[in-house]
Amino acid sequence: VIPVNLVNDRGIHICKSMLAYMRFGNGATPESTGIKGDHFVGDYYVKYNSALSEQIKALREAQPELADKDNNELFLMTEIGSAAQEMLRKWEAGDEETVALWKKMNEWVFDGFNQTYQRMGVKFNKTFLESNTYLLGKDIVAQGLEKGVFDKREDGATIADLGKLGTKVVLRKDGTSVYITQDIGTTLLKQNEFSPDSQVWVVGDEQILHFQMLFKILEKMGYSWAKELFHMAYGMVNLPTGKMKSREGTVVDADDLFDEMHELAKNATLERLNGAEPPADLEERSEIIGMGALKFMLLKFNPRTTMMFDPQASLKFEGDTGPYVQYACARINSIERKAAERGFTVTAPKWELLSTAEERALALACATYPEALISAAEKKDCSVLVNYLLETAKAFNRFYRECQALNAENPEIREARLALCYAARDILTDGLATLTIGVPEAM
Repeated sequence: VIPVNLVNDRGIHICKSMLAYMRFGNGATPESTGIKGDHFVGDYYVKYNSALSEQIKALREAQPELADKDNNELFLMTEIGSAAQEMLRKWEAGDEETVALWKKMNEWVFDGFNQTYQRMGVKFNKTFLESNTYLLGKDIVAQGLEKGVFDKREDGATIADLGKLGTKVVLRKDGTSVYITQDIGTTLLKQNEFSPDSQVWVVGDEQILHFQMLFKILEKMGYSWAKELFHMAYGMVNLPTGKMKSREGTVVDADDLFDEMHELAKNATLERLNGAEPPADLEERSEIIGMGALKFMLLKFNPRTTMMFDPQASLKFEGDTGPYVQYACARINSIERKAAERGFTVTAPKWELLSTAEERALALACATYPEALISAAEKKDCSVLVNYLLETAKAFNRFYRECQALNAENPEIREARLALCYAARDILTDGLATLTIGVPEAM
């Protein structure tokens, strides 16, 4: 798997933040304010929209005949709207001062993004920037027009007739590209650079029709690999009202959610200590448990499902949660430490001695791990692996309750049971790592 990303680093939305920074920034930087880079730039986007709203309100009050116009129609009639549009024009013309500011503010944003990706355990082999790809696809559309794949509309726009999917504009009448034009070019760029067996887009389900059209266009253009293109659509995640803070009241920032999960995990860990001295690795442990709980719950459901995420419920140590699986691993780590203290080793376990129902159920669960991985990959559905890990952790806990490992009277049975514990731990740990979820040494 070659993970790549595409960032929209150009356009009017970037210019809005740039203009607000020029007017209200007073030379501030993320470093001077202590604000994370992407949040810093995002705050100026909010400042811009606030100023724009004030100007639109004043415009409507001064000219009552504009009352029925929506904000988009009034955008260029405001001073700050036309100024942002002019900044976009300067950027497209390569104005030195505008491009310099754009590069600086994008660096702040990318630095913030990278901090978030690092915290999530997300890595990309390459990040494509729209500023480098937005002109791609125009030549390909021109070739398609010559081949009869596309048609010219009366107003001069280039369109694709996609049958049941409808008609899609691939070039505006003025010759400028639209999003699908860029996606055509970027798709070919990735195919030529990496020669993958398949390309998978992980994008929200509101873009389902867009990708159906993109894939159909590429099929019509005769690319044999187009049939291997796949859109992994995902639904939205809702949060319990009033339980999560947000900067603007409607959308919860990912970093804020991560911080909340960290604090909740820390509190849960401290509660389990019953007043004992907190461990030296409390912060690291809280991060692993908190982020693990979040990822596990998000991946527990089919990606297309719109789900309600309850931070408190996701951190329960009993139930279908990440901490439940992590705790099974931590418990086996504890067993291994105690075994080492007592001089118990595992060298040549006699698996045939495992005869109880609980032993056999756990051994069978361990043996089916490769099948679970293959099934999750083929279905492109992480919930298959999540459910496997839950069932395997449950099988271990039933085994733990019914079968003595450390205190088995027969040394050979003890060795076989310890080996089974360690195998289960390694499989659970590997499965969680596949989901980019860590395991604390102790819990």
